[in-house]
Amino acid sequence: MNSRTIERRMPVIKESLKAKTSNDFQRIIHEFLPTDLAYVHSRLSDTEQFLFLQFLNVEQLTDLILIMDHDKQIDLFHKLGKEKTALVLDWMNNEDLAVLLQDLSIQQKTELLEGMREEESQFVLNMIEYPSETAGRIMTNRYVWIPQHYTVSEVVEKLKSYASISETINYLYVIDEDRKLLGVVSYRGLILAEPDQYIVEIMHSPVLSVPVDTDQEEVAFLIQKYNMVAIPVVEKDERLVGIVTVDEVLDIIVKEADEDFRKMNATGGKTINFNTKATVAAYRRLPWLILLLFIGLISGTIISRFEETLAQVVALAFFMPMIAGMTGNTGTQSLAVIVRGLTTKQLTRSVVLRLLARELKVGLMIGIICGVLIALIAYLWQGNMYLGFVVGSSLIATLIVGTMAGTIIPLILYKFKVDPAVASGPLITTINDILSLVIYFGIATMFLSYM
Repeated sequence: MNSRTIERRMPVIKESLKAKTSNDFQRIIHEFLPTDLAYVHSRLSDTEQFLFLQFLNVEQLTDLILIMDHDKQIDLFHKLGKEKTALVLDWMNNEDLAVLLQDLSIQQKTELLEGMREEESQFVLNMIEYPSETAGRIMTNRYVWIPQHYTVSEVVEKLKSYASISETINYLYVIDEDRKLLGVVSYRGLILAEPDQYIVEIMHSPVLSVPVDTDQEEVAFLIQKYNMVAIPVVEKDERLVGIVTVDEVLDIIVKEADEDFRKMNATGGKTINFNTKATVAAYRRLPWLILLLFIGLISGTIISRFEETLAQVVALAFFMPMIAGMTGNTGTQSLAVIVRGLTTKQLTRSVVLRLLARELKVGLMIGIICGVLIALIAYLWQGNMYLGFVVGSSLIATLIVGTMAGTIIPLILYKFKVDPAVASGPLITTINDILSLVIYFGIATMFLSYM
């Protein structure tokens, strides 16, 4: 909903708050998105804000709080009071709650969690102890687990009770008295089973699971590879402690893609958005750009070494930006493909060889097509067949080199356990600029006497 529409409703919203008519208030705002609620909240006085928060239901409050920054979240909880805060915290996803709590002091955590159900608060506190970006930090305890001695009819009764709070009922996890994961039962399997059958008779075993310290990208890869809706998370003794759902995996993929995009644009993986201050944005961009500035000086040195070649055939200077730009572009394209592919595919020797062979073919095809085209343009422009050959062959060679550089560099970084996204677009472009100039002027010098 746009701000103009919300502004037209503001007098009615304020009137319902003043009259303390919560039913009218809910009727007015029932179509509002969380961002709309945040806008309304920001346009109210302190007294009106207090009533506004009291009239929102738990789900609306949770959605509103989740889109606010950390300080505003804590401020809102203080305004809500202990009872309503506990309801909101119980409703929140475990991961969102863990993020909220991780930077708070022990006293602040205790005050915030004291009204929650003990099982929920203890689970979230345990989550915070796991390393960031691991299965333990993104799992949830909202799933249905079944004792191994249950019959199908008993499982159905339990499922009815827990279905509303479980994030998925596609899988039911069977455990023993020590919570060790024994097997899994699908919803379909449960329906087709006889009521008096024991759950261990219809469960599937063994179960694919991940340890709590598994990297979240590996978790995402496994869920995608095996087309799963959720994957169980276990501790070292195979004790079931949570599950990671496909919804969480989608969030991970989006976050990782955003992080890689920032790295590939030489911002060091730091967020820069419309609200970032100029000084902060400059500070985050400068380190990479200063490094690239010094690397770029090599390009100037190369050009100065070939001044005689340029002086004799001035037309060569016209094609310099094109040669360098095309090489950098194709390298960046390959880099983007590799970085994206590494998040969804495990590397083996055969995969790497196939990838290199494919990118070599891609470089050859792109190089030949573009090289022949620019050779014709150079020949028609200057009427010099050798100039066309030099420009065309240089472009073919540099596009092949650029494509392979954009492929090999991130693979090498990945091999040495370095995030391949740090081989950012600007870095690949700068390296390819240097290589393209060496190739271009090298070939031009060889055929200088013919031009």
